[in-house]
Amino acid sequence: MNCSYHIVIPARFDSQRLPGKPLLDVAGKPLIQRVYECALQSDADTITVATDNQQIFDAVEAFKGTVCMTRKDHLSGTDRVAEATQLLGLADDALVLNLQGDEPLMSPVLINQVARELVKTPDAMISSACCPIQSLAEYQDPNVVKVVRNQRQLAAYFSRAPIPWIRDGGSSDHPNMQWSESRRHLGIYAYHVGYLTRFCELPPAPTEMTEKLEQLRALWHGDAIVVCDASVIPGPGVDSPHDLRRVVEYFESLLATG
Repeated sequence: MNCSYHIVIPARFDSQRLPGKPLLDVAGKPLIQRVYECALQSDADTITVATDNQQIFDAVEAFKGTVCMTRKDHLSGTDRVAEATQLLGLADDALVLNLQGDEPLMSPVLINQVARELVKTPDAMISSACCPIQSLAEYQDPNVVKVVRNQRQLAAYFSRAPIPWIRDGGSSDHPNMQWSESRRHLGIYAYHVGYLTRFCELPPAPTEMTEKLEQLRALWHGDAIVVCDASVIPGPGVDSPHDLRRVVEYFESLLATG
């Protein structure tokens, strides 16, 4: 299926755990360049970094990437992507994919899949992806966002809590243990520009404020999110010093093997 779409990578300098995260060195290149190069392997028509920081802006220009300067007062990467689509002059019916600026191991295959899924599901306002939960610890981890879908792969709910809840037991030695039926939500989204603009104008939902999950705003206001099964499970993002070490080791191993 042919699918015309654009990637916007939101990148802010401030990070509580990793200040200046987009500029951190990953085997000889800044993290934001690693993410950009990942995006270049997809079928996207254009790729743009959206930032509010001059150092990040200059770094992207240094590696010949496309970058735009956005306001500093955005509360989320989604708001930054929305402003970028306006600065780029994208039409309301253009499809834009939000690729987080700390995902250097995101699969280009999955990027294409999420974009195409929105085209395949005309009643969905947002497309995203998920993968199977791999362990009981992951199922119970509030930092792992879970999603429950209907038979059409439309999201019923997202939560940090273990969902669906296993009524008949939730321990690893329980004979009816079914946590493997749960799905981990992957933080990659595609939307049409017109909907993205409207989404950012909607008031936050009570569930969104409770769970601290922005996508719940769409469900609260009755907008469908299609969540496909990821054809490729991406590598880890960079959320902590430990994550950074893992990603650096990965790229160093690639360089070592030539």
